[in-house]
Amino acid sequence: MKRTTFVTTLAASALLAACGGDKPTSTTTDGAKATLKFSAIPDQNSTELKEKFDALAAHLSEKLSIPVEYIPSSDYGASVELFKNGDIQLAWFGGLTGVQARAAVEGANAIVQGKADPEYFSYFIANADTGLEKSEEFPAAIKDLKFTFGSEQSTSGRLMPSYFIEQASGMKPEDFFSQPVGFSGSHDKTCELIESGQWQVGALSYKTYDKLTAAGKIDPAKAKVIWKTPVYADYNFTAHPALEATYGEGFTQKLADTLIAIKDPALLSAFPREALIPAKNEDFDGIVKVAKELGFLR
Repeated sequence: MKRTTFVTTLAASALLAACGGDKPTSTTTDGAKATLKFSAIPDQNSTELKEKFDALAAHLSEKLSIPVEYIPSSDYGASVELFKNGDIQLAWFGGLTGVQARAAVEGANAIVQGKADPEYFSYFIANADTGLEKSEEFPAAIKDLKFTFGSEQSTSGRLMPSYFIEQASGMKPEDFFSQPVGFSGSHDKTCELIESGQWQVGALSYKTYDKLTAAGKIDPAKAKVIWKTPVYADYNFTAHPALEATYGEGFTQKLADTLIAIKDPALLSAFPREALIPAKNEDFDGIVKVAKELGFLR
């Protein structure tokens, strides 16, 4: 298959701005600086995510001279709702959740992505007992096996795998598979379920699989990569327009520059990425198109 790139102080402030109220400021009523709150889709172990993103919050707070706080999210949809409601002003989204969040908040912008994200891809993995081996072609033999996606709103664990299944078979996943598909909830869990044999085949982010196998947490001989999808755009930091109203004109670019300047591997491991680079909404037009085609975006 040819590879193709597819392309609550602040909450109150955002509400006031939307309603034509008083211009918000970067300080609270007691004179303290307003806290910038950010979140991330829970695509990995939540305890590890909190530890790593708390460290990122401390770094941003130091560089930007404002309080910064990481707000954990219960699931992918919840992260979009937090952003939509103004409870967070910045989020590390997947391609789909980023598109959904920007569609819900006028003026929201993708500002930063990982170096790998313009050409991201998914792995299809299988339990060794299936006898399946890695192939350059779509593995049509998975049709009669127990298949699990990750989160229902995951770009690399659901949206794009669904798209590629439909492209290869001419059928939506629920029609292609002879058994009901599952949803593990996260990439980590997908790996665990396939390795244990509770599910026979699954789709997930290649980054998570590579990280888990490198750390010895997943045995690649038991949970084997059988297919690498074509590439597409994925993760990104999306900024809420309330940032400019609260911290002043130009703050969003300052925030983007601060993120892109991060070189510490420990901080970058939160994503995990080797570097962060600029992003813009247009980078995810391919995701918008697929999301609309598959009914994930109105």
